[in-house]
Amino acid sequence: MAAETGREPPESERGQEDATLSLAQEVDARLARLDLSFNAHGFDAYGVSRDSLASGLRVSGWFYRHYFSVATSGVEHVPTQGRVILVGNHSGGYAIDAGMVITACFFELEPPRLAHGMADRFISRVPFLSQLASRTGQITGLPQHARQLLGDERMLLVFPEGTRGTQKLFWNRYSLGQFGTGFLRLALSTGSPIVPFAFLGGGEAVPTIANVPFLGKLLGVPYIPLTPYLLPLPLPVSTMLRFGPALRFEGTGDESQSFIQDQVDVVKASIADLIAQGLEDRKPPQLGSARG
Repeated sequence: MAAETGREPPESERGQEDATLSLAQEVDARLARLDLSFNAHGFDAYGVSRDSLASGLRVSGWFYRHYFSVATSGVEHVPTQGRVILVGNHSGGYAIDAGMVITACFFELEPPRLAHGMADRFISRVPFLSQLASRTGQITGLPQHARQLLGDERMLLVFPEGTRGTQKLFWNRYSLGQFGTGFLRLALSTGSPIVPFAFLGGGEAVPTIANVPFLGKLLGVPYIPLTPYLLPLPLPVSTMLRFGPALRFEGTGDESQSFIQDQVDVVKASIADLIAQGLEDRKPPQLGSARG
């Protein structure tokens, strides 16, 4: 396994747009540089809709910049082309973190990239969510779909904790649960680098104190998170996204489970380190720590 450090792009290349552009204009300008081939009807080969993507990114862009005030660092570690798997921690009641990572890859990378999230299977059973997910490039987490996307040199977004991650209660928000191992076998079999990341603040945005499965079943989802104010509406908190250096692992994907688990633990440790670094950076300065 080897860690890669990417070239840090000049300030002028880090997704900086003309300050006079509105958010909608900026989204349109960046969509024109997105490496996707849309047909005459505005769809790409995977069913991604240009119009749906534009609408979604205008909304998520506002949340990214103004509601969650995401402070993103380490974007120089994310490849601007070629296959790659982004792997990170999950928390916050539902996938706020996924939306903000997708938005960061669109607004912070130059050229912009679309991160294809590996959606939980229940999403395909909810009509509105299913259509929204497919038209914005979020796919059901099946191995064949993932391999096809990576074969086409696209970017995947994976949360190995799955719904176990979003079900974390507030006091466990920065813990890491059990990681699935499929993403590591996928990386090995496709020769894809893994870029670890940590998202901090999701647990504060939706401070979950309990999960209610029976309410979830009524809506076709695994559970409904409850907060101190009952409804799981997100709070306007400042959040942080940190990408770490890319990791490459040698193998075919057919190795023993113990071998795969050892590599998964390396990725998990990298994410834990990024969380710890982020928490340290968020600490208020200590009285008397500054020297004049």
